[in-house]
Amino acid sequence: MQVRNGQLQMLKDLQETAKSEVDKVMLTDAPLLFPPGQLALAALRRSNEVLRVLDFERYLNSIFSRQQTAHSISELIQSLNAIDNLVSKLKIPTAKDMRHIDRKLKSCLDPSSQDDKKREKKSKHKSKSSEHHGIPS
Repeated sequence: MQVRNGQLQMLKDLQETAKSEVDKVMLTDAPLLFPPGQLALAALRRSNEVLRVLDFERYLNSIFSRQQTAHSISELIQSLNAIDNLVSKLKIPTAKDMRHIDRKLKSCLDPSSQDDKKREKKSKHKSKSSEHHGIPS
């Protein structure tokens, strides 16, 4: 029973890391280029490379042996490698980058707020230059 619990825990860990890998995959162009099943297999394979829970080649062979498909296992592996390549090129933005992106998104969502801020800055600048030159505002 304890062996079963150990295996169950390893599979749960594999599932959790695979979910994390799916999140990474979704931040790439892969969802636009590959079907969901291949994305899931790529995430599972990446997760398994760390944890070594499954014999992944054997797993793929067992899937292919049960299905009649026009595609070969080598084509699938080629697709999985391409997905891995996209994920490995992924660069997670820093907090500073995220703030900058967030500001841009907010201005896109509500351009009128940007116009108000610009007007406010101009009026502040005018009043400061007026005071500086001794001109009452």
